[in-house]
Amino acid sequence: MAKTILVKEDVYRILSRLKDEMGASSFNEVLRRIIFKAYNIRADMFGVDKNRISKFSPERDRLEDRDW
Repeated sequence: MAKTILVKEDVYRILSRLKDEMGASSFNEVLRRIIFKAYNIRADMFGVDKNRISKFSPERDRLEDRDW
C-alpha cells in the first residue's frame, strides 16, 4: 500500500537530483537505497527464500505430529 510523505522543497530537489544521478525509477528506490546504505543492509538479503517457504498450516505443522 502506497503512502504519501511530506517533504520541503529543498529536500524534494535533492531527491530529484539523486534520482537522476542514481538512474532510479522512483523516489521509493532512492529512499530505499539511502536507508539500506545507512543501516548497512545488503539488498540481496531480501527475497532469498522467495517461493521456497511454504505457508504455515497448523494441522500439518504441529510438533507432536512430526516424525523425529
